Amino acid sequence: MKILITGAAGFIGSQLAGRLLERGDEVVGIDNLNDYYDPELKKARLARTQDHPGFTALNVNIEDRPVMAEIFATHKFDGVVNLAAQAGVRYSLENPHAYIDTNIVGFMNVLEGCRHNEVKHLVYASSSSVYGSNTKMPFSVHDNVDHPVSIYAATKKANELMAHTYSHLYRLPTTGLRFFTVYGPWGRPDMALFLFTRKILAGEPIDVFNYGKHRRDFTYIDDIVEGVIRTLDRIPQPNPNWTGDNPDSATSTAPFRIYNIGNNQPIELMHYIEVLEKCLGKKAEKNLLPLQPGDVPDTYADVQDLVLDTGYKPDTSVEDGVARFVDWYRDYYQQ
Repeated sequence: MKILITGAAGFIGSQLAGRLLERGDEVVGIDNLNDYYDPELKKARLARTQDHPGFTALNVNIEDRPVMAEIFATHKFDGVVNLAAQAGVRYSLENPHAYIDTNIVGFMNVLEGCRHNEVKHLVYASSSSVYGSNTKMPFSVHDNVDHPVSIYAATKKANELMAHTYSHLYRLPTTGLRFFTVYGPWGRPDMALFLFTRKILAGEPIDVFNYGKHRRDFTYIDDIVEGVIRTLDRIPQPNPNWTGDNPDSATSTAPFRIYNIGNNQPIELMHYIEVLEKCLGKKAEKNLLPLQPGDVPDTYADVQDLVLDTGYKPDTSVEDGVARFVDWYRDYYQQ
């Protein structure tokens, strides 16, 4: 297949590109290499696939409508995986406009490109953040998610609604993936594992929000990528049992689907830190702080639909995943 990956220099996108190229797909990867975090890390991720004959890298903003239209018209993709987004809950409090530009305007350009060029399947990144104020655990894709607590979460919920509209109006098959706290080698420097590792090795205190009582469904990068590929290969079909009298949020009379991808095993933040300390051989000095605006105390994914429909369940333990991250970090930064 010929696949477009947006956000191809990102944490998930770069590793997905490698896996698709390995199995023989042709990949066009677009990324704007912005400075939300270290562009050199993004370039290093891209370098891992740059010389592959099946890979084309383009430096593009997905909110650039004419350029995006030209890329879609030129390449005629079989499938699209939209991972480009302005990420981060806390940054959305400081710069909300960046989230509208990329996550809403940019996603509309992706939808239009798919619609006008007969793309067979659009897979796009949603987020566990859409569950917002929900407290019923584990979070289910069949539950209502109308109470986001950050503009980042609101844009991801909006993506799901926009995708459904295109599935309904134009029969464009779309699959939304609600990712739960992704971690692992080549990860994002703005996320906890990366921040903690850098500060612990430097002998600096780490900020531990919600006094370490957070529980997160930490999901290892390889599990995420496997889930993306399995859903990409499975084009969603309309649900013949769907009814407007009792609407199901995860399916539709249109070719539309939503899945959780999480480890299905929430871990308390303090345990996560203990595992990291053991891998680093060094104790952390902790600066205990209250819950931050926009954050939720717990995440826990019900992945039953993913298991039933694709036969796959993420299962990498935090102990194994953190150890692999630390090995990568020490090698990459020569520490």
